Amino acid sequence: MAIQLGGSSSSSSSSSSIHIWNHDVFLSFRGKDVRQKFISHLYQALRQNGINTYKDNVDLERGEPISSELFKAIVESRIAIIVFSENYAESKWCLDELLKILECKKLFKQIVLPVFYEVKPSDIREQKGSFGEAFTKLGKKIKDADIKQLESWKEALEEVAELSGLEYTAIGLDDESEFIESIIQWVNSRILNQTPLYVATYPIEIESRIRDIYQHLSLERNDIRRMVGIFGVGGIGKTTFAKDIYNRISDQFVGSCFLCNIKERSKREGLIELQKILLSEILGKKLDIYDADRGVNVIRERFRSKRVLLVLDDVDELDQLKKLAGDRAWFGLGSRIIVTTRDQQVLKFFEDDDSKYELKLWDDNEALQLFSLHAFKKDEPLDEYVELSKRVIKYAQGLPLALTVLGSDLKDQSRHQWKGALDKYESIPHRDIQGVLQISYDGLDDNEKEMFLDIAFFFNGEYLVDIKKIFDNYNFFPDDGIDRLIKKCLITIESGCVWMHDLLQDMGREIVRRESPLQPGERSRLWFHEDIRGVLEESMGTNKVAGMIIEMPKGEDAISLNSVAFSQMKRLRVLIVRNASFTSGPNYLSNELRVLDWFEYPLQSLPPNFHGKKLIIFRMSGHSLIKELSFIKCSIKFKDMTIMHFHDCDFLTKVPDLSSVPNLKDLEVDRCTRLVENFSKKPQVEIFKFT
Repeated sequence: MAIQLGGSSSSSSSSSSIHIWNHDVFLSFRGKDVRQKFISHLYQALRQNGINTYKDNVDLERGEPISSELFKAIVESRIAIIVFSENYAESKWCLDELLKILECKKLFKQIVLPVFYEVKPSDIREQKGSFGEAFTKLGKKIKDADIKQLESWKEALEEVAELSGLEYTAIGLDDESEFIESIIQWVNSRILNQTPLYVATYPIEIESRIRDIYQHLSLERNDIRRMVGIFGVGGIGKTTFAKDIYNRISDQFVGSCFLCNIKERSKREGLIELQKILLSEILGKKLDIYDADRGVNVIRERFRSKRVLLVLDDVDELDQLKKLAGDRAWFGLGSRIIVTTRDQQVLKFFEDDDSKYELKLWDDNEALQLFSLHAFKKDEPLDEYVELSKRVIKYAQGLPLALTVLGSDLKDQSRHQWKGALDKYESIPHRDIQGVLQISYDGLDDNEKEMFLDIAFFFNGEYLVDIKKIFDNYNFFPDDGIDRLIKKCLITIESGCVWMHDLLQDMGREIVRRESPLQPGERSRLWFHEDIRGVLEESMGTNKVAGMIIEMPKGEDAISLNSVAFSQMKRLRVLIVRNASFTSGPNYLSNELRVLDWFEYPLQSLPPNFHGKKLIIFRMSGHSLIKELSFIKCSIKFKDMTIMHFHDCDFLTKVPDLSSVPNLKDLEVDRCTRLVENFSKKPQVEIFKFT
């Protein structure tokens, strides 16, 4: 099998009006060649991957016209996959489909993927070989009046053969399965890139800012590469602005990728994972990378001739930029790289002709419009609320995040309630923005507050389905609670993950700090590394501590864990260790734990008291010393556990008996070098990774 990924882009960059796609993929093929085997397998794989695919189930007989329904399906498909086979060109109906597909490519920016099934691209381009013989056979049947049609088909074949495509040349079930998987990856990446990013419930287009950024980007020039940095204070709308720009211009590039929340994700997932995502979204296939420096070389090699759009959102360290887009020369001519950050220092290595653009606070008119859209669902306040609205604007200080949160909080409230809220705003010293935002938090019920704080501390960026499982286990009624947090603009859902703005996250941390300003062990949640060191080394924890996330700065000394430190925290439900070393391991862990996620666990086994029956998420990673998991026994059912991950557990020899984990959904076993199990039979889980 050979995969051809050269040639020109398979998408057009011409302008188009808004177009509605009812299908993800339209399959064009010669039924007698491939319907019963390859197309049947491909169609099934596409459907199993949730890709809405149109496949005509009828082979047209001679003399039958292509139905209007078939043409309609082509027009309504985001992607057209044309499977060229030996006898494709003997069918005038296949060739008419091809003409329609290329028309949709031009008019609607339909994406076209040629698949060369046991034929060569040059055979299609030059109409030679057995493919050419089939086309010649059709030509002999064409009447003189249809010669122009024959020329149109010929031109279409020449055009489509120049597009980037996939070539299948081997014969064998394994090779075919691998080839189909490469098509699935390609389609998934194109669907992802073609799906507009979620911007806001009420996107306000500030056209003057849009015009400014267009001038910085110089999109009309394809002979240059350019990086543009967008900077400004937290909550000013840098991410929203970058998403809006991305949605407007991404179809002008061969490939595009929006890497969001890099500050948070680089800590949680690591830069290597972000490099993988960047490569996958633009190339349409997954690459294995285990070293960030090697990832730099792969990015540079794969993209140096491609015109790409890359957005790096919320960068807070120079190293992030160096590992993802360290030099404009990594990318092809015409490429644009947009970086959003709070810190101008991150942009200091930009070259002289690169651009920096500051997003400034909104003026009162812009602020009133945004606030009104959230408070009244229209772009101006109701007459009786005009003066009250102006007072709110004054306290929001032109910050879009505050305008959004306050507008959502005051929506559907009476004038009396508005006045009460304004009294609260006026009582906040120095108009502290976190204090203003907390008004919205104060309106939550107890369960909703707990969910908000858990997301702020532990679950920002995690999958919604996993968070709901945890909150449901706490009897928090997550469906209603999550919906309320969304409606109050305290969280957003993107690509199935829950995200919270870092200003709101900071607010949540401050709320918990105030629970006990001088005694961290008396707080419900811990995250600040100095507080955690004191609690663990001095055994200052109490039953009030329900969650802890340990992330020590680089170069910090190991934590001298007090032997009874964890035994003081019997209500601990979440323990996440991401970057910390210990002089010794724990001799006690709470059996209330729902999440145990430990990077570089320092012992060969978990404490003997720990049965872990309430665990939902269990992860061990980063060269942990863990050797056995004797607490997971066949005699005990871990009915709540849905996620089990082992990464780089060098001493782990055996995974637990999965029959004791009946509801497991996600199992990953990655680079565990001493593991005896080879998983010759795939476990019955939704997500399985074994490398």
